[in-house]
Amino acid sequence: MRFSWVGCQPNCRGWVSAVGIVTADSPKDFDDFARGRQLGGATVVLDSSGGSVNDSIALGRRWRNLGLLTTVGISVYADSGQGQRATIDPAAYCESMCVYLLLSGKTRYVPDRAHVRVHQIWMGDRADDAKAASYTAQDMMIVERDIGRLAKYTFDMGGAGDLLSLSLNVPPWEDLHELSRDELRLTNLTTTDAVAEVLPRFDIPNTPVAGLVTKPVQDRFVGSAADVATDSQSSKSTKTAEALAPTGSVAKTAPAK
Repeated sequence: MRFSWVGCQPNCRGWVSAVGIVTADSPKDFDDFARGRQLGGATVVLDSSGGSVNDSIALGRRWRNLGLLTTVGISVYADSGQGQRATIDPAAYCESMCVYLLLSGKTRYVPDRAHVRVHQIWMGDRADDAKAASYTAQDMMIVERDIGRLAKYTFDMGGAGDLLSLSLNVPPWEDLHELSRDELRLTNLTTTDAVAEVLPRFDIPNTPVAGLVTKPVQDRFVGSAADVATDSQSSKSTKTAEALAPTGSVAKTAPAK
């Protein structure tokens, strides 16, 4: 995941752009990005297909400790007639573990045109053909352990059990489930319908920014191959379940260690 600061003065106070897959390096990358910055209470704008379960949990806890706010969107620059102006296209995707990063925000806003999609976590090296793959008792232990970690994190962040239920009902061989506006409220993923609560003095456009083409994401690799036991309840095993997008072919990585 890549982190950058987007300044938009005098329109608003700026925000953190968080784009891409969460890997084992992401928590440290964020710490490096945050060093020397006053990020307390800042807004994170997410455009991500998810990634490593345990590293997403670790990153989400960092964000909550900073009191960050979260939303979904693509940070872009548009010509305002007076030079380039930072703005946000709301037609972005927040999928799989990105949804749990969204949940880490102290205040959470999802634009109408954003796509928030969920599915089960799985063994990343076997998601290409999950039905045909074989699994050991150790594999099942890893998946159940990580579901437990995810459940604890969800409740710690103020999420509802409905989020886990909706996610865990979608196996890797089915399309991701896109949460409706009602489901976003049911799961407590949204805490406000007012963009001003996460981006003061800023209006997210209702139409895409000129020249920006937004389309459904294909072939997005959602899982991280490497993971470390970062949760406070970590066991001796450092393997982890992962979240892979069941849309088209999936990028290959080495098995989890």
